[in-house]
Amino acid sequence: MAKKILTELALPDAELSILLVDDVQIQELNRRYLNREKPTNVIAFPMGKGEFPVLQPHLLGDLAISVEKANRQSNRFGLDHAGMITLLMIHGILHLLGYDHEGTRKGGQEMAIKQKELLRKCRNI
Repeated sequence: MAKKILTELALPDAELSILLVDDVQIQELNRRYLNREKPTNVIAFPMGKGEFPVLQPHLLGDLAISVEKANRQSNRFGLDHAGMITLLMIHGILHLLGYDHEGTRKGGQEMAIKQKELLRKCRNI
């Protein structure tokens, strides 16, 4: 599914890692790297930022996805468990590409539109 998402984004050669974790593990990552004291559904660690972003141009970064949080949120989004994991992958990949829903309303709208478009395409496989 990640390959399909990257292909839809015209990034067929891009690479990323995906770590599936539980709430305890993602809460620890959230606390350690983002100074937030709660579990979340997905955390993106982009490789395109920092000191040497051009060393590996195809390497987008890492995603950590809480499968427990995804399971709890799936009904709210009208998705089964696999569909919710796909949505969180899309959300995380968009963050790796620089999309940001927390900064501005416009950014949030752009990200939401792209997310819906990609989810629709992924569900039509």
